[in-house]
Amino acid sequence: MADRASVSLKTTVSEAEWSARVELAALYRLVALHGWDDMIFTHISARVPGPEHHFLINPYGWYFEEMTASCLVKVDLEGNVVQDTTSFINPAGFTIHSAIHGAREDAHYVIHLHTVAGVGVAAQKEGLLPIGQNACLLQHQVAYHGYEGLALNHEERERLVEDLGDKPLMLLRNHGTLAVGQTAAAAWIGMFFLERACAQQVAALSGGREHVLFAPEAAQAETKEQGRGIGFVAALAWPGALRMLDRKSPGYAV
Repeated sequence: MADRASVSLKTTVSEAEWSARVELAALYRLVALHGWDDMIFTHISARVPGPEHHFLINPYGWYFEEMTASCLVKVDLEGNVVQDTTSFINPAGFTIHSAIHGAREDAHYVIHLHTVAGVGVAAQKEGLLPIGQNACLLQHQVAYHGYEGLALNHEERERLVEDLGDKPLMLLRNHGTLAVGQTAAAAWIGMFFLERACAQQVAALSGGREHVLFAPEAAQAETKEQGRGIGFVAALAWPGALRMLDRKSPGYAV
């Protein structure tokens, strides 16, 4: 795998596709740095600019910490690999990501994780609670989708898309978290806030729900409006995230 990862595709794809590959590889590395990866499972995807609706996703069997721009696999909405590669993709990853890329024009980047905190909150009947500031900023931007088992049934795609609607975030019940973004930065900051909110909720509820202080309703209403400005924060945070990768996990942009 190391040999294949070192063969750069930069000169064989368009500039726009290469940029998407680099940013997608960065997302994989960032998830690994935060300890949010699940061995070789879960997936992040990026739409390839152009009319074909092709998208990039991880080669099945690679760890997130070793992902590079060149190793990512390009597929179409039917699951056909449309590049010269010996790698293959996770069928469950295709089901989830093809559904969203096919239905949402703004879904340029899609992140799906199985973190301990994310699954913990996704398994709670009340979902995300207004316990901390992160949750208050996001609670009206989070959709919910019921668990149907491993995402291998393509018929689930229609229900997944319907449940997501036009929201940027989702808790997949008993399963994990999901973030959609028009940019890598937007998807990343949405997932970061959601995962942080889930971790804070698990921590707060560890002492029993009767001891938890919910945010006042007026504050919840105020943060609902303030949460619409997350895109501005994303643009500020993303360059720093890439600088951190250059220090701690170099080599993704090859």
